[in-house]
Amino acid sequence: MITVEQLKEITDRVEQLNQYLNIDEKKMQLKEEEMRTQTPDFWDDRKMAEEQMKKVKDLQKWIDGYNEVKTLCDETSLAFEYHKEDLVTEEEVDKDYAKTLSVLEKLELKNMLREEEDVMDCVLKINSGAGGTESQDWASMLMRMYLRYAEDHGYKTRISNYQDGDEAGIKTVTIEIEGDSAYGYLKSESGVHRLVRVSPYNAQGKRMTSFASVFVTPLVDDTIEVEVDPSKISWDTFRSSGAGGQNVNKVETGVRLRYQYVDPETGEEEEILIENTESRKQLENRENAMRLLRSQLYDRELQRRRAKQAEIEAGKKKIEWGSQIRSYVFDDRRVKDHRTGFQTSDVNGVMDGKLDGFIKAYLMEFGNVKHNN
Repeated sequence: MITVEQLKEITDRVEQLNQYLNIDEKKMQLKEEEMRTQTPDFWDDRKMAEEQMKKVKDLQKWIDGYNEVKTLCDETSLAFEYHKEDLVTEEEVDKDYAKTLSVLEKLELKNMLREEEDVMDCVLKINSGAGGTESQDWASMLMRMYLRYAEDHGYKTRISNYQDGDEAGIKTVTIEIEGDSAYGYLKSESGVHRLVRVSPYNAQGKRMTSFASVFVTPLVDDTIEVEVDPSKISWDTFRSSGAGGQNVNKVETGVRLRYQYVDPETGEEEEILIENTESRKQLENRENAMRLLRSQLYDRELQRRRAKQAEIEAGKKKIEWGSQIRSYVFDDRRVKDHRTGFQTSDVNGVMDGKLDGFIKAYLMEFGNVKHNN
């Protein structure tokens, strides 16, 4: 059964969380924001009204989240006392404690998401690396991993572009993930993922190394202002075959958007390429490609604004896009994140979407850099 020390620790953490979250202040702020929604002309400006309702909803989520963990903690303390009088069993006390700890850790983790974009949905793109079938198979395994993660966390997913591999797996996939703070949690996944295993595609049974890259950006909506220069856009169309091969070789519904991006600071030009094959209607694919372009431009603006932040992180390990961030060594039953040092032997669990340990380690090491400046 849990000890007095364990009970005290969890009670202290709940109290500390109350202070970190400024729950009393949030309650007063919620009342003020709710009053603003009660004016007769509130819905005259629909866009502003929706933003206000979102603000109210976000405040309510924090308060409800804290109230839940506080209630669970109180019930655990009560169960601990009742056990002394033989009114509840040890198993019941431990069960209450485990539930409290789980909910508490989730709220603590969410508290590390402090950037304005962390609350947004996200776009997650996977590209297979060099190596043909091996890396394409690895890319499809990563796609399954993220889809399972999203499912376990109650997120909605939509595949907006999908290209089959030559013999197996995929060349590339773009997944839109919608849910509470999806970008805040999954931003840690941007980078190169390395697989080491005995290849099922190698007749000699040799150990092979494969790579795939993951790129995560916030998914912007109509409330985010992003400047897009129409003169820098060009379009191509092609015959698309989405996951499952539907609509193949019939009409040119797939679209390829090319945008000539100019860095506002350096003046360097770069082509942004976005392909969309989600819909059987070309117009819908064009509209979604534009939404994905706006998301990428928004992400680049965020990165540009935070260039100075890189100086703060100079003493830390490199974490930018393009570096190898994680190794999955199947034979040794080990998955290790090279940025944080966090590792696990539960390879099957990780491939089934159990990524919370990696995400928490990342946020604990890198999440508060800006706020400690």
